[in-house]
Amino acid sequence: MFENYLMNIGGSEWIIIGLLVVILLFGSKKLPEFSRTIGKAMGEFEKVRTMSLKQKIDDDSNYIGPRMASAVESERHKLEMIAESLGIDHVNKNDEELRLLIFEKINR
Repeated sequence: MFENYLMNIGGSEWIIIGLLVVILLFGSKKLPEFSRTIGKAMGEFEKVRTMSLKQKIDDDSNYIGPRMASAVESERHKLEMIAESLGIDHVNKNDEELRLLIFEKINR
């Protein structure tokens, strides 16, 4: 029923409509001030986003826990590699003992 009354408005038409509404609301004299305010807000947003991304990268690069340098063949192999990187003797220890030793070493 309402299909005949739908407006086929594309993206560029919405921009023009938006600009007209802004001009009507703020007037032509306030438009440069409004534009500057929007520009400053976008600049601050971008600055905060960049800083949070740099902080995340720094946090990840300061990680001092064990790292895997290559692919592992099995769970046991992974445990042995972590134990070696932490200076834990893994000979004659079962998987559960290794997990406990690794957990204790990391939480110190």
